[in-house]
Amino acid sequence: MSEATAGSDMGIGLGLAFGVLAVAGAVGMLVAYSNQIVAGWSFALAIVGGICAVAAIHLYDGANA
Repeated sequence: MSEATAGSDMGIGLGLAFGVLAVAGAVGMLVAYSNQIVAGWSFALAIVGGICAVAAIHLYDGANA
């Protein structure tokens, strides 16, 4: 008998979810350009969302290889 394992799309799903957070942060920067505090936190959200998206894709893709 041969055993086969199915791969997971968790990396793609988490990458998209964190990508949406990054885009929300970028939109927040666009909307709140006159308020530096809100724009700064929106930038932080965009950066952290982007980092987490890339990390999730790498983490779950490496586990399936």
